[in-house]
Amino acid sequence: MLIRILFFSLLLVAACTRTPAPFSGPMVIGDTDPVKFSGRQPTTFPVRGMDAARFQTFVDWERAKSVGIEFAFLKATEGGDLKDIQFDDHWRQAGRAGIKRGAYHFYYFCTTPEVQAQFFIDTVPRTPGSLPPVLDMEWNPFSPSCKRRPDAATVRNEMQRWMDIVTAHFGQTPIIYTTPRFYRENGLSAFKGVDFWLRTTAKAPRETFPGQPWRFWQYTATGTLPNTPGPVDINAFNGTAEAWEVWLQQRTIR
Repeated sequence: MLIRILFFSLLLVAACTRTPAPFSGPMVIGDTDPVKFSGRQPTTFPVRGMDAARFQTFVDWERAKSVGIEFAFLKATEGGDLKDIQFDDHWRQAGRAGIKRGAYHFYYFCTTPEVQAQFFIDTVPRTPGSLPPVLDMEWNPFSPSCKRRPDAATVRNEMQRWMDIVTAHFGQTPIIYTTPRFYRENGLSAFKGVDFWLRTTAKAPRETFPGQPWRFWQYTATGTLPNTPGPVDINAFNGTAEAWEVWLQQRTIR
């Protein structure tokens, strides 16, 4: 009986021990469908990062860090009750790899901003050194339950209400993530003194968002990382490595 117990104990330990996945893919930040942008190419920016959600079922965060991923924005919540199923694992593993991480909220137009802000606060840890929270603003044509598209003034009002609550809790003004269409239709240029994270995968930000200062550029949805299956969104920080360190000193959560 003792031998049998010892045998099954060893099996349990072996099953629970996480072994490193075998290496696959080149040791670089790649792109299966790169775009030639006018002006400066995003790959020339010295600080690059990624974003991840439930679609990235596995990320080799250690190797991502080793090839130059310095930051990661991780989907935490959507609306007032949907938590991303991969958030806890991504948050934990990215932190262990030494990658600067932040959480984002996908806005839902059929729940009040107050409910959504509280859900985000209840879900995301207030971890010192993490990046500011992000408010993801875009139209969602795939929602089976919410078809509401309020006017631009209402959109901006709801955004500000969410941001005010989240700012008070985390001590940092949220970053605004948006797409060209949503930005244009809702007059988001009205937000001043806010860091923008812009999605534009076909043209440079100065062409797609003329006159808009930006902090982060999501320039591809077809990025690749070693030992991480599937496509990955890759982003660039607008500045030098030194500017990145200064920004972190000013904008990370205390």
